[in-house]
Amino acid sequence: MIFVQLGAGVGDRDPSSKYRDGFTELVKKIDDSEKKTYCVEANPKNIEKLKECWKNFSNVKIFNFAIVPDYMNDDFIEFYYADEDTPYYQTFSCKLELVKKHYPLSNKINNVKVKTIKVSDFFESNFQKKNIDYLSIDIEGLDFEILKNLDLNSYNITNISFEYLHLTRKEKKIIINKLNSHGYSYFGFGIDHNNFDYLFVKKKKILNRLISKIIPFISNKHLK
Repeated sequence: MIFVQLGAGVGDRDPSSKYRDGFTELVKKIDDSEKKTYCVEANPKNIEKLKECWKNFSNVKIFNFAIVPDYMNDDFIEFYYADEDTPYYQTFSCKLELVKKHYPLSNKINNVKVKTIKVSDFFESNFQKKNIDYLSIDIEGLDFEILKNLDLNSYNITNISFEYLHLTRKEKKIIINKLNSHGYSYFGFGIDHNNFDYLFVKKKKILNRLISKIIPFISNKHLK
């Protein structure tokens, strides 16, 4: 089984989130010795804690760069974060206006350059001829561009969840239409414990192991 998280933060090590992270909880609870996990986090300040989160789990790869759409050609881009968002900076974004929206009274908004990789290059390097069981996208402002750019013809992804908070109504419609046209059905909220994400499941591609492991995890979460 393969699990991919774009926007990993510090996993389940953030006290402001009550030490919870839906993706981390899902992967850690699934008993599969051959499962592989790929976590991408742009914020360099979060990498050590993210490594701590996964230290007792094998086959976990952690990447410190920003996933960007293919039209972005810069090797590094500026990211912004507010002092008040310390210590793990949940709103770490390449869009300054997004940070200002979340922290309008911030005394200081900082910036740092982050190495980038195009979404097509990342998938081509890691997932050629592989089935991805779960893809989680939560990248603070680039969610729409990444989803729009993602080549769903080249990669077999069974479950896709993405944060919808920063998407306009028009952007939601575009993404939903794209997913529907590639055989995905809306399944309600995904793995985020705040219900900030939508889940889409590929029709006729749900393996028995997913029915018995992933879907019950999500369904039980909604009953709590």
